[in-house]
Amino acid sequence: MLHLRIMAPATMTEDVLGALECDEAVTGLAVFRGAAVRPAGDVVTAQVAREAANDVVNRLRALKVHREGSIEIEEVQTWLSRSGFDAEVRTPGSSADAVVWAEVTQRSYEETELNWTYLSFMTLATIIASIAIVLDSQILVIGAMVLGPEFGAIAALGVALVRRRFVLLQLAIRTLFAGFAVAIGVTIVLALAARGLGWITLDNVIGPRPSTHFIYTPDKWSFIVAVVAAAAGVLSITSAKSVGMAGVFISVTTVPAAGNIALGVAFGNGSTIWGSVAQLLGNVAGMALAGWVTLAVQQVLWSRMSVRRAKFMVRTRRML
Repeated sequence: MLHLRIMAPATMTEDVLGALECDEAVTGLAVFRGAAVRPAGDVVTAQVAREAANDVVNRLRALKVHREGSIEIEEVQTWLSRSGFDAEVRTPGSSADAVVWAEVTQRSYEETELNWTYLSFMTLATIIASIAIVLDSQILVIGAMVLGPEFGAIAALGVALVRRRFVLLQLAIRTLFAGFAVAIGVTIVLALAARGLGWITLDNVIGPRPSTHFIYTPDKWSFIVAVVAAAAGVLSITSAKSVGMAGVFISVTTVPAAGNIALGVAFGNGSTIWGSVAQLLGNVAGMALAGWVTLAVQQVLWSRMSVRRAKFMVRTRRML
């Protein structure tokens, strides 16, 4: 179940109640007259089955509630309610499969914000990746993959295209480009300093690296893994069961490729640079494509589910 808290001017309260009362998936409906101070108005609360959240939010948006007040959606971790259970049972679909588009879109905007934290994580992950390459350490490569924050921005590319949020698309592209550019730039400077101190030699970059050679030798499997991992990652983001994200992070080599690019530039080795660039672009393209396709399929499925709900509300029956 999801908890809704709506603040709206008093003149809109009856319309809001009407939009909620008409839906069999809504329960626990309550109104607090005059409880809102800024903006002044009423507060309406309700519980709604996750499967019906999109339809409910769309009706509230059609009333312009989000412009005059606010709509808050919170996940209810534990709830004991017979009426709530009946509302969920009556609602077609599975809560684990339900995609709450308002939640996904807001999360995408947050993940694509270009800020100090994002740049710091990206830079630190790239530095660790470059050290992993020098030491030929798979453990450090995995650490760098998990630390990298780039997947949120890559997933946002698919959300932007599916939901037609072109401002979000611009933000995601800018964040990805700036993040990798800053991370690679800082790592190049540090690699040059390490080279000057004699800590890293050309042999460390171009010598045999049995544990990390895959970083700069892309093939069809690199692209396939990126596609599969991104599809799993998007499902984890959009579903109620957010599992598998760690598996996504350690399946694609975007950050290690960025670290290898920095080392290649620091030592002027063209084959290292271009192999890593191909790996990086292939992974990003594969993940972006898989994210877009996965979200597009989910949108089609849940559009059909909304039609099914509309028919169900005309002829009520228990859905088990």
